[in-house]
Amino acid sequence: MPSFADGNKDGIGDFKGLTEKLDYFTHLGIDGLWLTPFYTSPKVDNGYDISDYYAIDPDYGTMAEFEFFIEQAHKRGIKVIADLVLNHTSSEHKWFKESISDPHHPKRDWYIWRDPVEGNPPNNWESFFGGSAWEFNEESGQYYYHAFAKEQVDINWANKEAKHAMFEVMAFWLNKGIDGFRLDVINFLKVNDTFKNNPVDENNQQTHLYDKDQAGILELIEEISSFVHQFPDKVIVGEVGSEEIDVLSTYSGKNKLDIVFNFNLGSIPTFHVDTIFKQLRKMEDVHHEDQLPTLFFSSHDMPRHISRFGDEGIEEERAKLLATLMLTAKGVPFLYYGDEIGMRDLVHHDISLMKDIQGVTAYDLAIAAGKSKEEALVMANEKSRDKSRSPMQWDNSEYSGFSTVKPWIAFPEIREGINVKEQLNQFDSVLSYYKKLLELRRMHPALHHGEYELLEKNGDMIYFIKSAKGERMMVLINFGEIEVPFPSEAHSVTDILLANKRKNVDGTIQPGEAFILYLEGDKA
Repeated sequence: MPSFADGNKDGIGDFKGLTEKLDYFTHLGIDGLWLTPFYTSPKVDNGYDISDYYAIDPDYGTMAEFEFFIEQAHKRGIKVIADLVLNHTSSEHKWFKESISDPHHPKRDWYIWRDPVEGNPPNNWESFFGGSAWEFNEESGQYYYHAFAKEQVDINWANKEAKHAMFEVMAFWLNKGIDGFRLDVINFLKVNDTFKNNPVDENNQQTHLYDKDQAGILELIEEISSFVHQFPDKVIVGEVGSEEIDVLSTYSGKNKLDIVFNFNLGSIPTFHVDTIFKQLRKMEDVHHEDQLPTLFFSSHDMPRHISRFGDEGIEEERAKLLATLMLTAKGVPFLYYGDEIGMRDLVHHDISLMKDIQGVTAYDLAIAAGKSKEEALVMANEKSRDKSRSPMQWDNSEYSGFSTVKPWIAFPEIREGINVKEQLNQFDSVLSYYKKLLELRRMHPALHHGEYELLEKNGDMIYFIKSAKGERMMVLINFGEIEVPFPSEAHSVTDILLANKRKNVDGTIQPGEAFILYLEGDKA
């Protein structure tokens, strides 16, 4: 949200800018948008620390501008889901200010407070940003729990009044016209009420056994799902903090979340075809009839996949191959802004420019551990989520068309041609390729909701056949450096719908090539 388009020219993306860019989405072929948090916030964690759930943060505009944006998006057939943080509030939220004001205040139990144990925190639970998950309050002599930054205070979902307040928040935005929610760290809503220490291995790495995925969480998910789905045509996307497919799959399906982010695929740190294929197979094996996987490789929480996957010299080629996979494989694709033009990671050379609390915390912990400033900066960049949060690159002007003033966050090293204006009219650009893929996906049921007849790998080529409503499509993607023969199942090709390089086939798939083929016949 803050990095997409600045409409009021203050260096921060906003609803005015987003509304002005809606035709870009329709041109590209996007029919749904997910907005990161736009509620009032001190922005310790880029808006994921909400201080008022019922107000638009002034940086992003007004309620009237939000309502106009929703109206204009819906006019274009674009649905909008809002990122909502139910797990914690900002320490600046009036609820927490009341809770911290008096141990006997009615809202004290809206948060998780515990007494010290022998003068120390209640247990060894670690924050997912680093350091203890407990913050001491001198006035009351107790600790409060925060799974993330100390300014992000966990709500006590065992308190019925606190839970009811969060349901009222959801109702407010659903009545405003939002088409659903992306629920942040939704598997953290319950903690083990025995507050046992988490186990620690020989490398001093903590296993989060008692502070996420706890008993009762699925029942709570079902309650949230039932509530949201009282409103017609709404969708719930869950961010479940796990890379284990067996864990992820338990959160979606009938009466649960509609879909969850498949971090087992999306969080792969380095490029390995075998790993990607293995995860595609796992998702197919684990998911039931009422479940769909999600397909993505980039987000606001991880480095851009073109930077972590793209070997030097073939970055754009690989970006097109991965786009082919995301937009044709079975599942719901999520495209992160800027990936459609091949934007690269932002790497800071000065810690004072870093905005992300996770990166800054890593820097502070490294300095405290005796690391040099140079070493600490390397560690901060490794942890920082600023990498993928730089402003959208619309053109080659001073601030890349994002704004007319210096943006709130830095740009990465700008490379020639990585902007929308230059790529729009280039038939072989990454942007043009995304547009063609999205057009094919809309046109062909086999691509957007087909089932696999076949999902295979030959060397470094992933290929599959999907079918739906009487049509059959084959997709072949050669990620490797050697040619691969056409699979025998391709004998019934009737048409080449898309190719990223050659427009004809000769019995082999060359390195870096992708084909989408129409096959004869109905599903056997």
